Amino acid sequence: MSGGGGGDGKTWIAVLVAGIALCGAGYGLQASAAGPAWVASLCLALGGLGVVFGSCESMIKCVEGVGERLDWNQFVAGTIAGLASNIPEIVMLGFVVAAEPRIAFVVVVLTLHVNALMFGVYSGVLPRDVSGRARLPEPLVKISTDLYAAGGGVFLATGSLMLLMTVFRSGEHEGDAFGVTDLYVIGTCLIIVQVVATAQMIKRFSKPTAKSEEEVPLDDVEPPKDPPSWLAITGYGVLGAATSLLGGHAVGDFADALVDGLNEAGYPEMVSAILLSLFAGAGAYVMIGTAHYKKMYDIALANVSGSITQVPFVVLPAVMILMAALAQAGVIPSDHGVLTIDLETTSVMFLAFPPMLLLWKSVQDDGKVNWVETAGMVAVFGLTLYFLAMHG
Repeated sequence: MSGGGGGDGKTWIAVLVAGIALCGAGYGLQASAAGPAWVASLCLALGGLGVVFGSCESMIKCVEGVGERLDWNQFVAGTIAGLASNIPEIVMLGFVVAAEPRIAFVVVVLTLHVNALMFGVYSGVLPRDVSGRARLPEPLVKISTDLYAAGGGVFLATGSLMLLMTVFRSGEHEGDAFGVTDLYVIGTCLIIVQVVATAQMIKRFSKPTAKSEEEVPLDDVEPPKDPPSWLAITGYGVLGAATSLLGGHAVGDFADALVDGLNEAGYPEMVSAILLSLFAGAGAYVMIGTAHYKKMYDIALANVSGSITQVPFVVLPAVMILMAALAQAGVIPSDHGVLTIDLETTSVMFLAFPPMLLLWKSVQDDGKVNWVETAGMVAVFGLTLYFLAMHG
């Protein structure tokens, strides 16, 4: 269970402290206008990522403790830990929403494309049987595939609606944008899907898989450990939530500087958005690498798959609701709509459908991934990112 995050090591604490120090240095350089601007931005980027990493680890330890208390298996614990790791990401995106709501929306959907490519690449390093197929956990096959299908439907339907609104100049803002009510309705409906899916996963698949005595060598039997106290679990949760604010703010400030710099240099807007999506998914990538290194493949797969399914049903609706709330509060303009409908916002939605369809087919057919499916996923997901970066 402890392998889902930082384990029993204390490295994450050192990274968190170093990240806080770098954030302080970055904001200090900004306030004093001392030295080149890129030095302050670099401090905010590295420090913010360090703090996000530390906050993710703290949230993971909180969820792991709950999992030990409730006797969850590795896949379910990893999935819930992945859900918890979205808190720093959503906080970071909240600062981007306040500055550039349209960029925040594009970055969120691009995160799905990047994470889908991560799934394809990671499936290539999984242990395989003699036939060259990698086994996938039962909850991923029976729950995540339903979310892939639902996510594909969401992206196709929403992308089609955006195109129709633009062509026929329909809606409150004559096809130019989604309004506050639209964002609230879409966001709420999507979050409900994730709530139902999580509840069903815990109900149906949370118990550890029983192993016979013959399957477990005596040398591998570890003495039982006492689960962490509820006080410790709460402390990890509070620490993770608090530090996510600092890390999210720092990375958000760096994101603003990055977008401005790339735009001034003449790079396509999608290139900077893809880079920002890599920062947004940093927490999930840390957990995947840590779990795989410790050979806890179910936890790694839970986070790889969760980093995809949680985009349309957790992060995207959260960002939409944030947009609506900030528009109502007057933080972002809403006279001509809140979320602009244009080539970039429409293309990221439309082109999210093929990856979800391919993921559904690759996993659902036999519960395993073969080399042809791995190659197909990497090719299709990589081409989609290329199309978006060069022509989106």
